[in-house]
Amino acid sequence: MNKHSMIFIGLDTHKESHEVAYCEEKRGATPLHYGRIPSSKVSVKYTNMPVLFSL
Repeated sequence: MNKHSMIFIGLDTHKESHEVAYCEEKRGATPLHYGRIPSSKVSVKYTNMPVLFSL
C-alpha cells in the first residue's frame, strides 16, 4: 500500500521579499521557517522548494 504525505506551505508576501514556512500534516507538527526569498518572479520560480518535497 502506498503511503502519502502532505506538506503545508505558507507564504507571507511583501513588496520586496517573501517569508516561507512549512508544516507536515501530522497532528501537533511544528511549523518550520524555511527562509526569506526576494519577491522577483525569477527568485520565486527558482527557489529551492523541491528540498521541501524530499522531507
